[in-house]
Amino acid sequence: MMLLKMHGANTAAVLGKKLGITGEAVRQQLVRLNEEGLVASYSQSRGVGRPSQYWDLTPLGHSRFPDTHAQLTVQLLSSVRDLLGQEALDTLIAARENQTRELYSAALNQSDNLSDRLHRLAELRTAEGYMAEVEVDKNGTFLFIENHCPICAAATACQGFCRAELNIFRELLGSDVKVEREEYILSGDRRCTYSVQRPDAH
Repeated sequence: MMLLKMHGANTAAVLGKKLGITGEAVRQQLVRLNEEGLVASYSQSRGVGRPSQYWDLTPLGHSRFPDTHAQLTVQLLSSVRDLLGQEALDTLIAARENQTRELYSAALNQSDNLSDRLHRLAELRTAEGYMAEVEVDKNGTFLFIENHCPICAAATACQGFCRAELNIFRELLGSDVKVEREEYILSGDRRCTYSVQRPDAH
């Protein structure tokens, strides 16, 4: 399940290769997880030959990964909005944003190298449950990837958390760095992905 969470849908053979076991052994585990409603399979054709069977997490499977105090958080956010108003909720989010910015800034200011800063940020986010990683695409653009959102329920109830996250990334990585969200869990994507590059990088 961790591989499917980190890398998305895949075949049993590919998953087996990553795990160092046979594809058949993986398929047996996937069938068991399918019976529990945690994964689902579908066929996909790629060129000639018979279609390949791909496996992916179901919504129930995704829910097995921690969403920190989801129900309580949503209830509290709703109560703040209902009792104190949207402005109070915005103030709450801004305070959290400032705390996060200070924490990250202390860790990232140790390097001026963009790659080093991104990898350090990924370490910080992973420690918070985001399963973050850094990749470089074929054009040399950095991709900052978060494979899980531990506050997804809260973010769904109040997308101000997501706006604050993007603001923090842009501020901490530097005014000369362009940060754009390319994939977004709340839009139905498997993960949140940000492209990160300096305008003069190409």
